[in-house]
Amino acid sequence: MTVDTSVMRKFNMSYVRRVGALEESFLGSGLPYGTARILYEIGLGAGTVQDLRSRLGGLDSGYVSRMLRTLESKGYVTMHQDPTDGRRRLVALTEDGVKQWDDLERRSEERAHLLLDPLTPRQRDRLNDALATADLLVRAATITIEQVDPRDPMAQEAMGHYFAEIGDRFGFTVGDEGFGDDPSLRPPHGAFFVAASDGAPVASGAVREFDGTGEIKRMWVDPAWRGAGLGSRLLRHLEAEALRLGHRVVRLDTRDVLTEAIGMYERAGYERIDRYNDNPHATHFFRKQLG
Repeated sequence: MTVDTSVMRKFNMSYVRRVGALEESFLGSGLPYGTARILYEIGLGAGTVQDLRSRLGGLDSGYVSRMLRTLESKGYVTMHQDPTDGRRRLVALTEDGVKQWDDLERRSEERAHLLLDPLTPRQRDRLNDALATADLLVRAATITIEQVDPRDPMAQEAMGHYFAEIGDRFGFTVGDEGFGDDPSLRPPHGAFFVAASDGAPVASGAVREFDGTGEIKRMWVDPAWRGAGLGSRLLRHLEAEALRLGHRVVRLDTRDVLTEAIGMYERAGYERIDRYNDNPHATHFFRKQLG
């Protein structure tokens, strides 16, 4: 299938010019765009250099280090070793850095008004809706799905959201059922995956061997990210992992109140089957032939 990239390329070239990203001094701040963006993220609360890199999409460590040295030389940031973990460096804004951050916010607000003020209220609403949709879809497209140990902090955070949501949807508390210590979710019999954005999990899921076939478990997508195709992409990723583990058939269970999930499974080619496990919370059971 041929993908028409002309609209996106035209938008990219037009937008970066109009928001000032091509200016040597971004918005007249005295900083190039890359350095200004790092200052902005620190002001939002990036505690460590690693957190900063994660929030900026895994930027090259050498590039980030150079930008931080520039900001440090200007007196905008301080860096020191984390007293709880000597391998990490903490980064924070100085008093002058906070002033520069506030000035950058003011300049960004003014530039936004230059773009929005000439439009009618209806045009502003259309533009805001279009940009929100574009932002969601672009972020979803650029997210990577990484395999992590279930005991990893990112996995634990994702599952905290998962159990909180299903407890709310089911109308009763659902325990974590020993999630972090479940050996079936680790190699060689299974795997757990997390998709993250800005250093926080936005989707997760697992695949494991169960009764001779593959089984998909613990699928969760942050509500703010639904509608961007991330759930379907994660499902395909888990199916590919099931194939890699040697399974030609994959099964899963869900509950009747999770109508969005049921619809996604059916669109992905899953067929309903009889109960195959003793999960007391499940009411619907599905199967799919892979490959």
